[in-house]
Amino acid sequence: MCIIAFAYKTPALGPLCLLANRDEYYARPALPLDFWPDYPQILGGRDVQAGGSWMAIDTRGRFAAVTHIRDGRPAKAARSRGELVQRFVSGDADPLAFAAWLKDNAANYGPFNLIFGPVGDLLHFNSRTKTLNRVAPGIHVLSNADMDTRWYKSEQLRSLLATLKRPPADAEVLPWLMNPEQAPPDQLPNTGVGSALEKMLSPVFIVGRDYGTRCSSIMNVSARGDVSFTEVSFGMGGRESGRRRHQLRIGQIRNIP
Repeated sequence: MCIIAFAYKTPALGPLCLLANRDEYYARPALPLDFWPDYPQILGGRDVQAGGSWMAIDTRGRFAAVTHIRDGRPAKAARSRGELVQRFVSGDADPLAFAAWLKDNAANYGPFNLIFGPVGDLLHFNSRTKTLNRVAPGIHVLSNADMDTRWYKSEQLRSLLATLKRPPADAEVLPWLMNPEQAPPDQLPNTGVGSALEKMLSPVFIVGRDYGTRCSSIMNVSARGDVSFTEVSFGMGGRESGRRRHQLRIGQIRNIP
């Protein structure tokens, strides 16, 4: 994923209400949202090229989502960041033990942010700083910097998410994720890729020549453990190519105050 906005443990929206866009090269093949044949308890999209995922959840309530950290340097890594999502959600490792593994193995992957854990006790790991933090209740946005970095598109989603008084219908929030408005020049970040590329990458919904938003995701988790998960897929030019909606029930939400 390249932008994730979520309300976590809020009175109005419950345990988790999440909106996200995955940005990727159009040529990179991916499978849309579905239960995985080799791990039938896991629901998520899947990267065909490397076999990982950008966001997934399972019936035990194990959840993970990844974004890359943009720094302008060429990406050279032995392994795909999407592997981290699959590794956590399909595994049995305690989240803190998994965090220790992340610290020891982060150099094998391109720079990344990973949100992971049982949905009632989410953690955030930043590979650049090797810091681990428990996600606090409230509204958060994670893009290609650190958690809650105030980029223009991040603040757009944050302010909209704060207006919700109940878990939203897909039609209510999907237009937020399809917003192509670019940041004003004085609000562009400086991540080392040059002003033209910063401008192209600045909207919530990106449309480039060979790179752009490939899917929008909407996830709601209720206090009873009911999960609704919608994904809308896009191809070149930002044209919609499909919609999927699935539900699952988490056996038990481990709720950490």
